[in-house]
Amino acid sequence: MNKISKALRALGLIIRKPYLLNLINDDEEVKQRYVARKYKLPQGLPTVDITDFISGEEEIAPYSFLEGSSLPTDFALLRSICRNNKVEDYLEIGTWRGESVANVAPLAKNCVTVNYPDDQMREMGLDEAYIGMHRFFSKGLANVEHIQADSRTFDFNSLHKKFDLIFLDGDHHTETVINDTKNAFKLLKDDNSIIVWHDYGLSTETPRFNVLSGMLDGCPEDCIKNLYHVSNTLCAVYTRKELKSAFVQPNAEPNKHFLLKIKVKPF
Repeated sequence: MNKISKALRALGLIIRKPYLLNLINDDEEVKQRYVARKYKLPQGLPTVDITDFISGEEEIAPYSFLEGSSLPTDFALLRSICRNNKVEDYLEIGTWRGESVANVAPLAKNCVTVNYPDDQMREMGLDEAYIGMHRFFSKGLANVEHIQADSRTFDFNSLHKKFDLIFLDGDHHTETVINDTKNAFKLLKDDNSIIVWHDYGLSTETPRFNVLSGMLDGCPEDCIKNLYHVSNTLCAVYTRKELKSAFVQPNAEPNKHFLLKIKVKPF
């Protein structure tokens, strides 16, 4: 099949199934070239060491070790930011089982989560068991407010507050990341406030460029210099704190290791 025939066939598929265009737009190679061309970041963000945030031990609980969970180091990062910055107001977009907010809740005064409404997830054709798992660990926590809303259309001004720490872990399509990022910057309480994006990385050393491109497009231009990947995590952060950073070198020799203690707590 020649190139013209292939192009016509692809065009026909997109006309019949427009959602396929999103797959093209979000293709990692396409996004990597875009980030390299526009932001001169072909390797992704510079990396700061996780020890710049975690100075002592962190106990992660609850932790399910199930599909879709964050890494233990991701939760440790959130907890340490809360502890070291005396976070009072915490916002997260994307709740899932509620593990992240359940880890943060003992350390923050007020927690707010925003996640798709259950009915909207049903309209999206999502499995009822999957829908039922939302808020599993966080429902009933006295200082956690669960808001069922689409972050793309929700009026965040209705919250009537700003936040010390914002965790973005919702829909990872580029356009949604752009929208969530723009909202997050408007909701920061002061210059000490921090934003954390989950799934910036496909792994702890490999950027996820469809998320990164959304972060960069949604970030105020003068704040891009304050974006970093956090080593040993899937997370990126915005912080005005001055940190030493470097670009990750593939297959670099480890400069630290972690001690994990596993304790099973049946329900």
